[in-house]
Amino acid sequence: QVQLVESGGGTVQTGDSLRLSCAPSERILNSFTMGWFRQAPGKEREFVAAITWNGERTYYGDSVAGRFTVSRDTANNILYLQMNSLRSEDTAVYYCARDRLFRTTTVRQEASYEYWGQGTQVTVSS
Repeated sequence: QVQLVESGGGTVQTGDSLRLSCAPSERILNSFTMGWFRQAPGKEREFVAAITWNGERTYYGDSVAGRFTVSRDTANNILYLQMNSLRSEDTAVYYCARDRLFRTTTVRQEASYEYWGQGTQVTVSS
């Protein structure tokens, strides 16, 4: 069973940047679509970004498009989420996830993902 470990969270000011990392316990980045989700207190988990198994396509949630970038380093087996121009509403726990084999839902849906990390807290203060 693959494990996913996020890191890089912290407390920053509005307008700052932060880069999150996700390290899978197995070399899966070339085989599976990977996603980032976030969950703020009292809210449902929200799709943030995803990158396909071959790295050719990326997807973003409406609230982060143009500010966040998902990427991967397949040589070192690390998934990244670069977050720029951070806002207070970006405050949440951020999770990386690996999609399911033979999924029937879109990359934007939680149900598409089978394995999840434990999350890393991002707090943006104004």
